[in-house]
Amino acid sequence: VVLTVCILLVAKFCKVDADKKVESILSHLAGANCGGCGCSGCSGFAEKLAKGEADLCACHVTGADSKKEIADILGVPFADEKPTVSVCKCNGGDHAKNAFEYTGAIDCAEEAKLYGGAKACKYGCLGDGNCVRVCPESAICLKEKCANVDPDHCTSCGSCLNVCPKHLFERIPADAKVYVACSSHDKGKSVMDVCEFGCIACGKCAKVCPSGAIAMVDNLPVIDYEKCIKCGKCAESCPRHTIHTRY
Repeated sequence: VVLTVCILLVAKFCKVDADKKVESILSHLAGANCGGCGCSGCSGFAEKLAKGEADLCACHVTGADSKKEIADILGVPFADEKPTVSVCKCNGGDHAKNAFEYTGAIDCAEEAKLYGGAKACKYGCLGDGNCVRVCPESAICLKEKCANVDPDHCTSCGSCLNVCPKHLFERIPADAKVYVACSSHDKGKSVMDVCEFGCIACGKCAKVCPSGAIAMVDNLPVIDYEKCIKCGKCAESCPRHTIHTRY
C-alpha cells in the first residue's frame, strides 16, 4: 500500500512538471498548426519536444528568438537557422502534355494512384491543388495549372512538402535569386516530347555560372546557394526558361 501511494505521488508530480513544460514550449511556438513539422499541430509538436522525440529545427514558422527560448526550456544548444521559403520545382502545367484524360476526384494524391497521374511527364505537377488547400498562409496558387509559391507570404512551414505526391516542393534560402523549376531526370529528347519548359540538361547554366555554383546531376542543374552570387546569368542563358528568378 505504501509503495502504491508513493508511485501515485511521484506520477502525479512528474505529470504536472511535464504538463508545465509542454505549456511553456507551446507558448513560444508560432501557433500556426500547419502540420509542416509532421505533427497534427503545435500542441503535438510541443509534447514531442518535451519528450525529446522531435527536433526544434523541424519547425520553420517559429521565429529565432522564440526558438532560443524553447531551447533554453529544453536545455539544448540553440542553432540559428537561415530563413527559407518553399518553391515548386515544376514549370509544366498547361505547357506539359497529358498522357490520358483524367476524370476522377480533383485531388493530386488520388490522381497519382492512377498510373502516376495524367501528365505525360511523370515528374510534373498534376495541378489539382492539394498544396493550395493545405497552405495556412494562402501563399500558393495554381498558375496555368501548375503550383506557384508567393515568397512574400510563404513561412516555409512545410505543409506543401508533406502533401505533394510528386515531392515537387523544396526549401531554398529566402534571399536566393534563382531556382530550378523542373524535377525531371529524363534526357533532353524525352523532356521535349512532353513539356515546353522542362530542363533538357544542356548544361548552359553550369557553363555560364561565374562562381561554379551549378552542377549537372542526373540531367538536372543543382544550385549550391553558398556559392551563388545572385548574378542571374543562369536564368538568362536557359533556352527553356526552366531556371526562374524570384525577384
